[in-house]
Amino acid sequence: MTHAQKMFSKILIANRGEIACRVINTARKMGILTVAVYSDADANSLHVNMADEAIYLGPSPSRESYLLGENVIAAAKKTGAQAIHPGYGFLSENAEFCRLCEQENITFIGPPVAAIEAMGSKSAAKSIMEQAQVPLVPGYHGDDQTEAVIKKAADDMGYPVLLKATAGGGGKGMRQVWSEAEFSEGFAAAKREAKSSFGDDTMLVEKYLTQPRHVEIQVFCDNHGNAVYLFERDCSVQRRHQKVIEEAPAFNMSAALRAQMGESAIKSAKAIGYQGAGTVEFLLDVDGSFYFMEMNTRLQVEHPVTEMISGQDLVEWQLRVAAGERLPKTQDELAINGHAFEARIYAEDANNDFLPATGTLSFLQPPEESEHVRVDTGVRQGDEVSVYYDPMIAKLIVWDENREKALQRLTKALTEYKINGVTTNIDFLYNLATTPAFINQDIDTGFIEKHHSDIFHSNEQTLADELPMAALYLVLSLAEKAQIAAANTTDPYSPWNTTNAWRLNEAHLHQLFLSHNEIEYPVNVEQKRQGTGSYYLITVNHPQFAERTLDCQGRIEGDKLHVSIDGHRSQATITRDGDNISLYRQNGVFNFTYIQPDCGIHDDHEQQGGLTAPMNGTMVSVLINAGDKVVKDQPLMILEAMKMEHTIKAPSDGVVETLYYKAGDMVDGGCELLAFNTED
Repeated sequence: MTHAQKMFSKILIANRGEIACRVINTARKMGILTVAVYSDADANSLHVNMADEAIYLGPSPSRESYLLGENVIAAAKKTGAQAIHPGYGFLSENAEFCRLCEQENITFIGPPVAAIEAMGSKSAAKSIMEQAQVPLVPGYHGDDQTEAVIKKAADDMGYPVLLKATAGGGGKGMRQVWSEAEFSEGFAAAKREAKSSFGDDTMLVEKYLTQPRHVEIQVFCDNHGNAVYLFERDCSVQRRHQKVIEEAPAFNMSAALRAQMGESAIKSAKAIGYQGAGTVEFLLDVDGSFYFMEMNTRLQVEHPVTEMISGQDLVEWQLRVAAGERLPKTQDELAINGHAFEARIYAEDANNDFLPATGTLSFLQPPEESEHVRVDTGVRQGDEVSVYYDPMIAKLIVWDENREKALQRLTKALTEYKINGVTTNIDFLYNLATTPAFINQDIDTGFIEKHHSDIFHSNEQTLADELPMAALYLVLSLAEKAQIAAANTTDPYSPWNTTNAWRLNEAHLHQLFLSHNEIEYPVNVEQKRQGTGSYYLITVNHPQFAERTLDCQGRIEGDKLHVSIDGHRSQATITRDGDNISLYRQNGVFNFTYIQPDCGIHDDHEQQGGLTAPMNGTMVSVLINAGDKVVKDQPLMILEAMKMEHTIKAPSDGVVETLYYKAGDMVDGGCELLAFNTED
């Protein structure tokens, strides 16, 4: 790393999306010019428009654009950028790229080559930490990579164990193995995913703690021997080993334990001659013992929660340290103020194993930003979520003086985040944040699996109020729409401009069909006059509902539905995307689909056998041959899409008749993967 005598006048950001925008914002504040880089898919993106200059790198796939270190260096030289900020992902932990920067006399805004190399291998990192007397989880991270040796280590330490690729991160090449019988299958899958993601299938195995918390410490080191820790973040809530909601500081953290973990983190950083921003990740067990897991030699996605509680701009710290300055604060000058949460807003279908989603953001309205609410994003309304990159839309960060108040800010902000055009995880995040266990800090890394039914609201009995509310909302919406139409017509009193279900000598009855969790509910809404206003009698015609008619009144104000059901007044926040309606309530979010007249819901999953590609991707492996007899849920194919593996399973017992794809083939979303004959 170079020791510049003054701050950079221009930097290049070797990344895209929200982190590129995040770096540009701080650079602007510091009076530093910025250069963006982009691929075909990002030609009109927000980060390109925000930067002072932008250089084209290549086609949309990252391996043909953002991962080409030589092209990035050439862009920096062409524009006169003195330093490169790598963001996270892509080239941020690539030692060879860091070395290239050094050779070209361009400052890499990150740690030195040796530190990246030391932490680039999880097994080598554990050896270094062992020598530095940083506590480690029991495990094997040796050079002998034969399955028999690694399995023996697993057998000796006892199951469950965790298999991990020594390269990379983000949950790739990682498998929990719960018994000896599962080892071979898990080992093969982890190695295959590691090879695909990192080009390196070297594995380690360690004891899997059954109730651990994932607590990480933010460290910062300068070139003058100074080091501090900016406290901790709890990142225990994860899916597919990827973080979902992070918070700072960690709950139930004593001052003594915080200091102990912080000092261990600094010891870890100093052991590799670290410089810049880094994160030391620990597993914290229920008894208060903690173990080194890995060190990320870059800025973390969740760094904003640390900024919110510390009042520090970590990107500014990075730039100052890279320019040779001393750390802006000493340990004694740093303090925790309040509590912060970050929720990652993704284009994904949480109800379908978090399958990534693609599409155009036809409507995008984030909550209003303030001292309590911050939105870090790299997209605007009208932008496309493409198949080429991680499907994160934004990071929603909230702050308040304590955890309870900050959590209230988070849930409110989630109800105010409106996105149409792609499926998102906003409803899932809201349900998670409102579960009693999350509120009461009963959290570990298995949280989502343990509280699955609470988060996904599979209990239909909870619809006693929500279903009538959704029906009432539909009827009120129709009336509101009719009033607008009537106001814009030459004959506002025409019966064609009414939606009160008027029939000659018949009750004013709306017959609606609403679907929730793939169950269809017929609902009758009868409109009654009361003075100058109306009230509604609502009946749900379904065996799961008691035979009763509810006396309801309501009104819509913006995105709020105010209702009175049998004298009980309450409200819900409503979002609507076409026929899909979401009600945000204190006990979670409830999703309904309005089934238009003469249109039923048909589940084609069984007929099609689930054997169509869920999205564009690459065929990783074909596990069967044409003519094979298979049993229900047997894995047939493995498809990789948007950095995740998806296993295609047999929908029932049957015979595979024809295979349409082989390993390595590109697959279009929605296409038929194989012909399957179901056994009668």
